Amino acid sequence: MDDKDTLLRHLRAQRASLVGKLDGLGEYEIRRPMTPTGTNLLGLVKHVASVQLDYFGVVFGRPSGRDLPWLAEDAEVNADMWATADETREEIVELHEYSATRSDATIEALPLDAPGRVPWWPEERGDVTLHQILVHLCVETARHAGQADIVRELVDGAVGSRKDDPNIPVIDWPAYRERLETAARQAEAGSMRP
Repeated sequence: MDDKDTLLRHLRAQRASLVGKLDGLGEYEIRRPMTPTGTNLLGLVKHVASVQLDYFGVVFGRPSGRDLPWLAEDAEVNADMWATADETREEIVELHEYSATRSDATIEALPLDAPGRVPWWPEERGDVTLHQILVHLCVETARHAGQADIVRELVDGAVGSRKDDPNIPVIDWPAYRERLETAARQAEAGSMRP
């Protein structure tokens, strides 16, 4: 397996993990702002789908032609980070699938050293290669999938990258959390000593 195949495999896994966080939840739960800055599950999917289209499309002269009004110059700030009541789950998931398919086509068609230009980055950093953008999107998608892990846990207690995730131990979570709380309080008390 070469570098491109490895990166694409990781990107696909992170995409699946992110979209999988919507499974089994209702409309309110996937849209509910769970942090002081409004982070929500459907918004994370919408954001990743949107930026992926531009990074693997516009940057390499392969624009999708798909209208994304939330990314327009006159769009409301952060409009790509949440879904309006009129934007359906199905539309956003379809956008994510479309974005992934178009992005994969660019990745598969071009060599890793293919040049691109990121017009929204500072001039001195704007010239890039497919390799750089593929790494950037792997990191970006993983970051948002991690946010989705935490948001999903806050919504309904579900943990792991999937329902049967073998990396999640079976333990008494309330007792574990209490142990961590106790350790944190002890450390705080210890740091106040002269």
